[in-house]
Amino acid sequence: MIAKIGRSANLYGALAYNQLKVENENGQILFANKIIETASGHYSVAQLAQSFAPYLIANRNTEKHTLHISLNPDPNDKVSDDKFREMAEEYMREMGYGEQPFAVFKHTDIDRSHIHIVSVCVDEEGKKISDKFEKMRSMNICRELERKHGLIPATDKEHNQNDKVFRPVDYKAGDVKSQIAAVVRHLPNYYKFQTLGEYNALLSLFNVTTEKVEGELQGQLRQGLLYIPLNEKGERAGHPFKASLFGKNAGLPALELHFAKCKEDLKDHPTKPTIKAAVTIALQSTNDEQGFKKQLGEQGINVVVRRNDTGRIYGITFIDHNSKTVWNGSRLDKELSANTFNDYWNNNIKLEIKEPAVQPPKTSTSNDADLPAEEPHHLFDFLNTTEKHEDGLIEAFGGLLPEAQGDDYEEQDFANKMKKKKKRRL
Repeated sequence: MIAKIGRSANLYGALAYNQLKVENENGQILFANKIIETASGHYSVAQLAQSFAPYLIANRNTEKHTLHISLNPDPNDKVSDDKFREMAEEYMREMGYGEQPFAVFKHTDIDRSHIHIVSVCVDEEGKKISDKFEKMRSMNICRELERKHGLIPATDKEHNQNDKVFRPVDYKAGDVKSQIAAVVRHLPNYYKFQTLGEYNALLSLFNVTTEKVEGELQGQLRQGLLYIPLNEKGERAGHPFKASLFGKNAGLPALELHFAKCKEDLKDHPTKPTIKAAVTIALQSTNDEQGFKKQLGEQGINVVVRRNDTGRIYGITFIDHNSKTVWNGSRLDKELSANTFNDYWNNNIKLEIKEPAVQPPKTSTSNDADLPAEEPHHLFDFLNTTEKHEDGLIEAFGGLLPEAQGDDYEEQDFANKMKKKKKRRL
């Protein structure tokens, strides 16, 4: 089980976010500790807030007085409402908040049922409850709750991370926003890419694309990004989502900083000659696009080809999962531009390309210190992909990206909306 602890100065926002789940029949209040009861047993945000008011009035100088905790069992755990209540009480008691008012909400809008606990971290006298060694204490309590209630240990999940499957976005499965969030939140932490086009090539492996949008706000030109789910054919398969829904790292300003950093990092990257050699040899030794992609795929390199409506190739990008770098073809070498591949595959014109000076490794167990120790096939199931995934889609990302368990992106979206409403009132 994973616990997430958040603090803010917005008690009303935390209560409103969770109560909205209840009103939309995507949640319920499981337990209320030291909360004023109502005649009907139902609560409004205002009624819940009354129980916390004396603590906030007494608050001396704690700026972030509101506590918002989520407890997230493994998706395969079957946890009853009674067990959730018991775990919430135990967790709050062991963390030192057992005598505080708190409300426990169960969220059921995604397959992974979990609970949120809203409380305050100042006592009746207005003193802040100690949060020393909070993370360590929280982890120890979670381990004890796992043993006591027979839950799947989170430590086992961490140790067996390479066995986990991270799949591309499936728009048919629902909860598309959370699926996209799990992708875009982590990719820049792992991969180096220098342009929005290279970023889009990487996103396409997950059935996602992004588009830049521009508009004028109060006389100033503003730019932003939209993230759009795709189907198996690379076509739009749903409505777009604003980048702000997925955190600041998914937005254009953060990505532009990433582009600049990667441009510097990749200027003399040691794996560039190896990737160039692999691409050149694959082009010389295969007769068609499918064979080309298969040969590079066996070396841990995905190929993303972009065509216009007439079928002309106008872009080609190589994603090397060994070094976790993304390269536009012309960036590797001007002879590996989109025109070269269009002439060969569409017009049967094969250009004479110089024999590469560096030979690519025949296996994925290179001793190059700059490459990760894992074999690419341990992370990427290239050899077992079906035909529809030979077009550059990754069927499984075992252990590459941390799972988004415990991350609730709807919560961030709701918080952003509350901030906007507050600004309007001012």
